Amino acid sequence: MPVIWADGTIGGMEKTTRRGFLEWSGALAAGSLGSCAIGAQGKRVAPGRELRLLILGGTSFLGPHVVRRALERGHSMALFNRGRTNTHLFPELEKLKGDRNGELGALEGREWDAVIDTSGYFPLDVAASAGLLSGSVGQYVFVSSISVLGQRLGEEVLDEESAVDRIDAEAVAEAHATRRITGANYGALKALCEEEAERAFDGRASSVRPGLIVGPRDRTDRFSYWPVRVARGGEVLAPGAPEETVQFIDVRDVADFIVRVIEERSMGVYHADGEPVEMGRLLGVCQDVSGSDAEFTWADAEFLKAQGVRPWADMPVWVPPPAGQETRVPLSVERAVGAGLEFRGLADTVGATLDWFAENRSEDPELRTGISAEREALVLAAWRESRG
Repeated sequence: MPVIWADGTIGGMEKTTRRGFLEWSGALAAGSLGSCAIGAQGKRVAPGRELRLLILGGTSFLGPHVVRRALERGHSMALFNRGRTNTHLFPELEKLKGDRNGELGALEGREWDAVIDTSGYFPLDVAASAGLLSGSVGQYVFVSSISVLGQRLGEEVLDEESAVDRIDAEAVAEAHATRRITGANYGALKALCEEEAERAFDGRASSVRPGLIVGPRDRTDRFSYWPVRVARGGEVLAPGAPEETVQFIDVRDVADFIVRVIEERSMGVYHADGEPVEMGRLLGVCQDVSGSDAEFTWADAEFLKAQGVRPWADMPVWVPPPAGQETRVPLSVERAVGAGLEFRGLADTVGATLDWFAENRSEDPELRTGISAEREALVLAAWRESRG
């Protein structure tokens, strides 16, 4: 599975925003954690009770959504980060300046009901923060990733008790020394971070493993490619077959779930991914929401591979099913759903993504992920030629 880096309804959207988007976009050219205390349920916070929360990070993608959801629920929050990213956000909140890599002094002598770690990538960093806070914080919520499960994703049924990726001690030491994360070590490092949080908090830690997080504030375009590309209209290169499924989750749903995990003191590991969506339905909803004249040309995986069109990178979200399977096996999210994970409608996610893109990327509209318009045209021409 590719690396997943961490850092509203249609009826409520302004038509002028959508119209403006279409006007300018139309001109563009292009060892297992099974031994952990999983799923232990506590009592939900009484209505009106304010929790004191600390977030490590909080200013990039998922973090701001968690902050807003917590504030909506009446909780107070302090932000701990280096003070380099989106410093204009949340001027009303307490901001503690420091660094995960050895500068935690601002956290000493303080107490919070829960800490939300959205910026932990290295086990030593998580061990340091969790160790420092274990005696003064009630719950440690670590934002992990389904990448801990490695390349087996989509090939077999995987749940929270499935074995996680491992790397040797030398590779871990190198990652710490270089502060470098790659596709080869990302999932295993996240798994080790989960274990450090659990070790320090001993039954009071929660690890939330999101899948591909999408929606407003996502500047990677790993999902935005499809709503934006379909909105531009014309012939659209579509990967695989319409019935093949993909999984992703709206960032707002992840944020809602994290706050709920804290309010209900739900401990353990949770897969926070969306329900399987057929690729044909995803593109159809993108067309319905944008009102474009897009026409989809479906090219099979073998042809795309021959053309050098890469799954996930050139065709975002999509990864072809393993050999012998008609579609990928969805990740199990039963435990998280049982703990309160809920999903908003796909049209809501697509619409909010388009609106955010229009409002925030008008001066930087080039997509960072996905096949270029020029390359797409060449591949479409090759597809037509191959079909005579």
